[in-house]
Amino acid sequence: MLLLASLLLHCLPLAMGDYDICKSWVTTDEGPSWEFYACQPKAMSMKDYVTVKVEPAGITCGDPPERFCTHENPYLCSDECDASNPDLAHPPRLMFDKEDEGLATYWQSVTWSRYPSPLEANITLSWNKSIELTDDIVVTFEYGRPTIMMLEKSLDNGRTWHPYQYYAEDCMEAFNMPPRRVRDLSSTSANRVVCTEEYSRWAGSKKEKHVRFEVRDRFAIFAGPDLRNLDNLYTRLESAKGLKEFFTATDLRMKLLRPALGGTYVQRENLYKYFYAISNIEVTGRCKCNLHANLCSYKEGGLQCECEHNTTGQDCGKCKKNFRTRSWRAGSYLPLPNGSPNACAAAGSAFGNCECYGHSNRCSYIDFLNVVTCVSCKHNTRGQHCQHCRLGYYRNGSAELDDENVCIECNCNQIGSINDRCNETGHCECREGAAGPKCDDCLPSHYWRQGCFPNVCDDEYLLCQNGGTCYQNQRCLCPSGYQGVLCDQPLCQGEEGQACDPAPHAGPHLAALLGSGLLLWLAGCLGY
Repeated sequence: MLLLASLLLHCLPLAMGDYDICKSWVTTDEGPSWEFYACQPKAMSMKDYVTVKVEPAGITCGDPPERFCTHENPYLCSDECDASNPDLAHPPRLMFDKEDEGLATYWQSVTWSRYPSPLEANITLSWNKSIELTDDIVVTFEYGRPTIMMLEKSLDNGRTWHPYQYYAEDCMEAFNMPPRRVRDLSSTSANRVVCTEEYSRWAGSKKEKHVRFEVRDRFAIFAGPDLRNLDNLYTRLESAKGLKEFFTATDLRMKLLRPALGGTYVQRENLYKYFYAISNIEVTGRCKCNLHANLCSYKEGGLQCECEHNTTGQDCGKCKKNFRTRSWRAGSYLPLPNGSPNACAAAGSAFGNCECYGHSNRCSYIDFLNVVTCVSCKHNTRGQHCQHCRLGYYRNGSAELDDENVCIECNCNQIGSINDRCNETGHCECREGAAGPKCDDCLPSHYWRQGCFPNVCDDEYLLCQNGGTCYQNQRCLCPSGYQGVLCDQPLCQGEEGQACDPAPHAGPHLAALLGSGLLLWLAGCLGY
């Protein structure tokens, strides 16, 4: 009975406390007013809002049609994948559909018919929005779990990726990492990236289908095995560096690196039983709203926080206009139980009348100019109202002036550019011969070698002569018998292999100029 209760508890999505009210109308001695609280949306199934991408092109089976086998009946290859037939197709969307009457529908890759070339696939899940994981990620594989795979995450919509967890039947062999179980981590290593062998060993395709990223086990380090001490979890999420961000992502990517082998080595005589098949991916979480919203809606093709506390933006990541008397801050779970809303405040004071676009929280009055100016502009801005970009940065045309990312670093190439500054479009000032927006390329008439240098030779204007070939635009490789920058000078040899006059046609010999008598007189004067 206790085991059943434990299993039921594990199956329930983690609510992670209340924090479901953002504000309340209260009456005080000074009159009625709004009282604000830290708040967050409820956890939900995130697979209903995901966009999936499978790579490389052609990795999904069915085009052309292909037969495949199973590990249970490796030589009875009666199943078929055909993308043109709806009853036999296995497209990526079947990883997220609802199973009808217990019949599993699944995405399937091509078979490993090209062995020994690796059979690898990337499956990318994107939300175009920051989400916070609140429960385990569970991937259900049909016909065997991969023997090697890894899970990655992105915090910037897929521009950069970071490892999240490694999976292998032999972690040392696959990733040169010792195997470790998440449930054995300590409070100081709860956000460690580990390699686990728990979900990769062969146990029969009908028995073990799931691969997990254990969010609950990491929460349990602070909240206890039954996740009852959520107060301690919230406290650690606020105080432990990087812990809250560890459970945050905009994208997840599974890299499938080697399919199930059926508990044995690769049998080359029957490669049609090796493939990947995923019937379901469960991702439970909530919209990341920085504790400034308790509702998140699907609008215009994406998730959007319905921001409170005078904040705005997709993640409630900035203050509304006219509510910027102090810098934006995320809400906090602390102090318990209602947290700190850190609401944006309305303008009204002398300080509030100076617009700094959220890039400064201090202003100063300059007496002799009779102006108020922003002090210590942040986010790489400068100017009286922090409305310009610092030298070495330029304006992000797709961002509002109050966006933290309004100024982008020029990133001029240190060798190819004259300085680290750029114009308003991000183009740097290049040295002679350099080209490109960042001066990291060369003009067609130049080549790169720790800087741009004029071509010694090329295939159009500076042609190597007498059959010579141009090597990387830097020099001519001359055939036997020729020398010179462009192989335009013949190289002659004496009768006994000694090099003769390198310029034999430059003029008459010295003896012809002076005469034999004059040479004899010179010899006598010198005592010869």
